[in-house]
Amino acid sequence: MGDRPNPAPAPTLRGLIIAAPRSGSGKTTVTLGIQRALSRRGLNVQPFKCGPDYIDPAFHSAAARRPSFNLDSWAFTRAQLAELLARGSDSDIAIAEGSMGLFDGVAQPGASGDGSNADIAAVTGWPVILVIDASGQAQSAAAIALGCRVYRDDITLAGVILNRVASPRHDMLLRKGMEKAGIPVLGAMPKRADLVLPERHLGLVQAGDTADLAARLDALADFAQDHIDLDALTALAAPSRLSICETRALPVTPPGQRIALARDAAFSFVYPHLLDRWRAAGAEIIPFSPLADEAPDPACDVVWLPGGYPELHAGRLAQAQNFRKGLHECARTRPVHGECGGYMALGAGLIDADGARHEMAGLIGLETSFAKRSMHLGYRHATLHAPIPGHAPGAALRGHEFHYTTILAQPDEPLARVVDANGKDVPETGSRRGHVTGSFFHLISALDADSNGA
Repeated sequence: MGDRPNPAPAPTLRGLIIAAPRSGSGKTTVTLGIQRALSRRGLNVQPFKCGPDYIDPAFHSAAARRPSFNLDSWAFTRAQLAELLARGSDSDIAIAEGSMGLFDGVAQPGASGDGSNADIAAVTGWPVILVIDASGQAQSAAAIALGCRVYRDDITLAGVILNRVASPRHDMLLRKGMEKAGIPVLGAMPKRADLVLPERHLGLVQAGDTADLAARLDALADFAQDHIDLDALTALAAPSRLSICETRALPVTPPGQRIALARDAAFSFVYPHLLDRWRAAGAEIIPFSPLADEAPDPACDVVWLPGGYPELHAGRLAQAQNFRKGLHECARTRPVHGECGGYMALGAGLIDADGARHEMAGLIGLETSFAKRSMHLGYRHATLHAPIPGHAPGAALRGHEFHYTTILAQPDEPLARVVDANGKDVPETGSRRGHVTGSFFHLISALDADSNGA
C-alpha cells in the first residue's frame, strides 16, 4: 500500500490584540489607525472587538472595509469563538481591539472566561500590544507595562505603543524605562487633540453619524504610519490556537424567515455576528426606517427593533404615524421584539433629557425617562419565561445592558428572570404582551449553542 499523504494543516488566523492598562488610553484611535494603515498597504485586515461593545466595531468595519465581530469570553463558548474567527479565514491579519483594561472582567467567569481582553489573548494565543497613555509619567510607564507582562503567565505582551508623548525628551525617558524592563517599543504617538473622535453619552458618536469619517480614518492612518513601526508590529502576529477547520457548524434558528429590521439613526445597533448567522441560516433581512416613517414589510414574519438612540429622536418617532400603524398591524399576528432602545420605542411613553414626554408605539406599557439619568451597565443572564423570536421559553441567554434610562413603569408580564454576572437579580426583566416582547439587554449568545440561533 502506498503512503497516505499527510493531511493539510488546519488554517489559522494570525492576529494581535491592541489593549491598554485602563480605559481612556487611546486604544480605539490607535487601533483604527493601524487597521486603516494596514488596509491601505493592501493587507486584508479582519477586525475584532474584545467584549460586548457595539459602537467600536462599526468604526473597525469602516477602517478595514470588512465586518468586525465581537469576541466575548463571558458570553461565548470556545466553539462559538472559533466559529467567529472562521469569518477571517481569508484575511492576512486580525487586529482585535480590547475594551477597558487588559485584565478587567467580572468576578464570576462565564462560558470561556471573565470577559477580559486577557482571556481572549489566552484563548486565541494572540500577542498583546499595550497602548500606554504616557501623559503625566515617564519611566513609571515601564513598571505598568512590566506588571501587565507578568500578571498572567498564559498571555504574551509583545510590545508597547506609547501614546500622548509630550516631547522628544519625554520620548527618550519613556524608552529608557522600557529598555530597562526589556519591553519593545513599537511606536510613540505625540499628543494630537485634533485626532480625537466625537463622543456622546454612550461613548463615541456612532460611525454612521460621524462627519467626514473617511477623512478622519485616513488621518489616523497617516498618524500611525508616521509613528508606529508597522512592519515590526505585523511580524509579531501569531496564529490562533483555535483551529478554524475544527469548527463544527452550529445549528441556527433565526427569529424568522423574513425579518423586518429597523435600521436608522435611532435603531442602529445589532451585533454583526447575529445578522451573519441569520443570513447563513437562510433568513432574509428586510430593513426599514422608523425615522423615515416607514412601516415594517407586511410580508415579514417577525419584526425586530434593535437598540440605538430613540431618546435623541423621540419627537420624530412620536409623529411617525405610518410606522406606528404598521407596527400595530404586525403585532396582531406575528412576533415583534425590541432590544433596549427598541424596547423603549415599543412602550407607552418616553421622557427626553429636557423633560418632555413623547408618545411611543404603545404596544406595551413601559414608561421610561432619560431626564432621570441612571447608568445601567453589565453582562446579563436571562432565563425566558415566554418565547422571543428564535428562542423558546426556558432558554438561557447571555447579553449585555448599557443605557442611562430610568424605568418609570413596567406593568406587563416579565419576559424573563434576569441576573447580572454575579447572579444578582436586576429589575430590568423585560416585558411581554401578546405577540410583543422586549428587554433592556442586547442578546449576544445562548448557553446551548446546539439548539438556538444566538
